[in-house]
Amino acid sequence: MSSKSVKRISECFIKSLHDLSPEAKQPFHFTPFELPCLNISYSQKGLLFAKPPPSESQDFSITAYLDDLRRSLSATLDHFYPLAGRLVTKKEENPASYVIYLDPENSPGVKFIYATVDTTISDILQPADVPVVVRSFFDLNNAISHDGHTLPLLSIQVTELVDGIFIGGSINHMVADGTSFWHFMGAWSEIFKSKEQSHCSISRPPVLKRWFLDGSDPIIKLPYTHHDQFIDRLEVPTFTERFFHFSSASVSKLKAKANSECNTTKISSLQAVIALLWRSVTRIRRLPEDDETNCRLMISNRRRLNPPLSDDYFGNPISVLKGKATVGELTANGLGWAAFRLHEAVINYNDRAVEESVESWIKRPFIIKLSEMSDRNFIHVGSSPRFDMYGCEFGLGKAVAARSGWMNKGDGKITMYPGREGAGSMDVEVCFASSQHKMDLECDEEFIDALRIE
Repeated sequence: MSSKSVKRISECFIKSLHDLSPEAKQPFHFTPFELPCLNISYSQKGLLFAKPPPSESQDFSITAYLDDLRRSLSATLDHFYPLAGRLVTKKEENPASYVIYLDPENSPGVKFIYATVDTTISDILQPADVPVVVRSFFDLNNAISHDGHTLPLLSIQVTELVDGIFIGGSINHMVADGTSFWHFMGAWSEIFKSKEQSHCSISRPPVLKRWFLDGSDPIIKLPYTHHDQFIDRLEVPTFTERFFHFSSASVSKLKAKANSECNTTKISSLQAVIALLWRSVTRIRRLPEDDETNCRLMISNRRRLNPPLSDDYFGNPISVLKGKATVGELTANGLGWAAFRLHEAVINYNDRAVEESVESWIKRPFIIKLSEMSDRNFIHVGSSPRFDMYGCEFGLGKAVAARSGWMNKGDGKITMYPGREGAGSMDVEVCFASSQHKMDLECDEEFIDALRIE
């Protein structure tokens, strides 16, 4: 498997099918949610599909399929036109001003790559660890959001396997969070299936109007004169990824257990599963009991604002919340105790808390430096089992699996996916820097007992 490499066959840039309207040519300004993310790597997510079965394969042409993908992508960019643009920095000296925005008119397009690999679907899905070759199913490895000044904001790579097709997207994290990325992918799939790609409407047009705090200037001036003052590139650490499947029955039982232990009904399924992971990963690390551990949750602020933003709001309106405890507290108390800690962190981050966070950042703007955020005992949870990943079919039926690239990962990073069978099931990808920790998790009694439930 390690000897097989991905071969790039062709690449091009796809622009919007129609010219931009005068309104669409206006600068796309970033919010206090997005500007701190200039050092965050591109997000990489994709879907693995089976090629049509032999009885139908005689009618399947990869050349025609790629043409349909390109045409439908162009039509989709009529709606999601910021993805075809580039970032711009505008500097002025008198008075001093440093502004970063997205220019839709500077529109080289979305990158589109066709590649091949001598690998089968079973080669990808059967190994216990995610094969390293999956990392080559994505473009823009090592790119950070600031690189969107010169690199595409979105790159699509279509990799043809022996018996499958992988469609992977690498998207600038300044421009879109997971909600927006899967919204785009769903719209692209919808247009692809419609076959009417000249004047396509979609069921969920993106909301492109920017959210800004009432009374604040929508044009945010950063306290810098050169990007060297804030750019912080990290070397990607060595790690392996492993998937674990939680059936709908397992998820239901974990949720019931967590709520029962706390005599409540407020703990969600997702909070219960994450609490199990937090406890189990902390236990296998065997750190001193008085060490602090935290569980970092990436959350959308769309529904936390008042009035709330639409689920179709296109952007990256996210925050990071933390559930905190000492190692001793987390391991000595039960699942419900840990889950309720996460529940409290989520419900306490309401509209007022969001606005206070934004107000604080506006007074003292900063760009996150990941090198200053490291500690040895945390888990960081991203993505969501609520994203409609398997609703994106692209004419090939339901994907056989969803996978991600290697950016924004390291020891303790956990990525959540919906289970393919739906019904509340979940797939969880856990990253390990230590092979011993990986083996220990698979022997952790609480964790394995939850996985056994069918």
